[in-house]
Amino acid sequence: MERRRFKPTVSLELRLAEETKRLREEAKRLRAEAKLLPPGAIREALLRRARQAETGSHLSEWLRSPGLQPPK
Repeated sequence: MERRRFKPTVSLELRLAEETKRLREEAKRLRAEAKLLPPGAIREALLRRARQAETGSHLSEWLRSPGLQPPK
């Protein structure tokens, strides 16, 4: 059985930049939505998802950083 291969049409760096932007926008949207809700479980769940999106954004930025060194 032969493995199916494909060539990415967009560079990894560009895909990471787009993902970072998307995650930031999602975090901003979730925080705005949570502000409209009264304190409770639903609001906390939205804030948790916003924090997770921000963490993903930070990881994407870290991966794209020029100071990232390969393992030794």
